[in-house]
Amino acid sequence: MLGTDPEPPSSLPERGDDEKTVRGEQLEPAYGAKKCEEDGVCSDEVQTRDNVVGASADDDFPDGGLRAWMVVLGCALGNASTFGYVNAWGIFQTYYQQTLLKDSSPSTIAWIGSIQYAFTFMPGLFMGQLFDRGYLKMPLLFSSIGLVVCTLLVAQCKVYWQFLLCQGFAVGLFSGFAFGPLVAVAAHWFRRRKGLALGFLALGSSIGGSVFPVAIHNLIGAVGFQWTMRIVALILFCLLTVTFLTIERRLPPKPDPGPIINVQEFRSVPYTVYCLSGFVTFLGLYTMLTYINVSAEFVGVDPNFAVYLVSIANAGSAAGRVLTGLLADRYGPLNIMIPATLFAGVTTYIWPFITTKGAYIVLGLANGIFIGSYASMLTAPLWGMGSTHTVGLRVGMFFSIIALGALAGPPISGAINDATGGYKAVGYYAGTSIMCAVACLIVSRQLILRRIWGKV
Repeated sequence: MLGTDPEPPSSLPERGDDEKTVRGEQLEPAYGAKKCEEDGVCSDEVQTRDNVVGASADDDFPDGGLRAWMVVLGCALGNASTFGYVNAWGIFQTYYQQTLLKDSSPSTIAWIGSIQYAFTFMPGLFMGQLFDRGYLKMPLLFSSIGLVVCTLLVAQCKVYWQFLLCQGFAVGLFSGFAFGPLVAVAAHWFRRRKGLALGFLALGSSIGGSVFPVAIHNLIGAVGFQWTMRIVALILFCLLTVTFLTIERRLPPKPDPGPIINVQEFRSVPYTVYCLSGFVTFLGLYTMLTYINVSAEFVGVDPNFAVYLVSIANAGSAAGRVLTGLLADRYGPLNIMIPATLFAGVTTYIWPFITTKGAYIVLGLANGIFIGSYASMLTAPLWGMGSTHTVGLRVGMFFSIIALGALAGPPISGAINDATGGYKAVGYYAGTSIMCAVACLIVSRQLILRRIWGKV
C-alpha cells in the first residue's frame, strides 16, 4: 500500500523488541542511576553489560551501504525543499519591505516568516506519531503536492493577509508535514554513524537556503515575481519527486503507538531540559539570518550586494553541518552543539556593530557555520533518549515546542527594531536568548553524563 511500508521479514520485529529492551537498559542508569539502588548492581557493572549487549544491537543497523545513503540523499533533497526553502525567507523580507508590502512595518512582515518557521516544526507532533505507526510515503505525497500548490498561490498574492495565509501558514504547514518524517526516518538506518548521516541530511537545508535566495533575487529581476514563484514551484516539484522515490522505512511500526502526546517522556529530566533549550534557542537563533540583509542596507552596504548575505550565511551553514557530523560521531552531538551554540550567540552580539561589506561577509559565514552546527545535530540527542520505535514521538513533541520559539522570535526582534530604530537592542535580545539556551544544553548534558568528561 502507498500509505504504509511493506511488512518486514519476520526477524525484524524480534530485533526491534530486543533493541527496545537494550535501549531501556542503557538509558535507565544514565538518567536516574536507580538500577544500582533497586537491585544492588552498581552503575559501572550495568554500563559494562549494556555496552556489550548494545554492541550487538548496533550491528543491526546498516550504518552505510547504497540503500541507506540513498535514503540520506532523498532526505537531504527533501530538506532543501522544506527547511532550505523556509530559510530563504530573508530575501522575501527584504523584497516585501521594499515593494509589495512597503506600507507594512518590518515586524508585521516578519510574522509571515516566523509563522513559516513555526509551522515547519509544529506538525512534528502529529507527523511523528504517524511515522511511528508506519506511515511515511502517503503523508510525504500529500505534503509535497500541498507545498507546490501553495508556492504557486503565493505568485498570485497582492495584499498582506494573502501572503500571511499562503506563504506563512500554508507553505509552513506543508513544509512541516514533510520535514518531521524526513528527520525521523534516518534513525532507522544509522546509529554509530548517525552524526555523519544527520550532517549530510541537514546539508540539504543549507544548500536550499543558499541557492534559493540567489535564484529568487535574479529571477525577480529577469521575469518578475509571479514567474519567479512558478519556477520555484517547479524546482520544489522535481526535488520532492526524488525524495519520494528514494526514502523508505526499515524497522516495523511500533506495536503499540500510544497517544499523540505522551507526557511520560517528560519524566526524563534531560529530555525536558533539552526541549526547553530548543525553545529558548529559537527565540533568537534565526534573528540575524532574518534581518542581515536589511541591517546591511541600514548601515550603507550596497543593496545589490546585501541581498546575497542570506546565501553567504547559508553557505557557511553547509560547511558547519558536514564538519559537525564528522565530529559528533567521535565526540558526541551535545559536546559539539554546546560550543557551536555559544559562538552563534557571540556572533549575534557582534552583528549590530559591524558596518562594512567585508565584516558582513566574515560574520555571516561564521554565524552560518555555528548555526549549521547546532541545527544539523538538533535531533541527534533525541535518538538516544529512548527506543528507536518512539523516536518519531520524541522528535515530534520536541519540534512542537521549539515551534513556539520560532513563532515568537522574529516578531519580537522586529518589534524591538521598531521601538529603538536600530539593531543593537535586537542583537542584545537575540544573543542573550542563545546564551540562555547554552546554559540549558549544559544542564541537559550533565544530567545525562553525570560527570565532566565523556561522549554524549
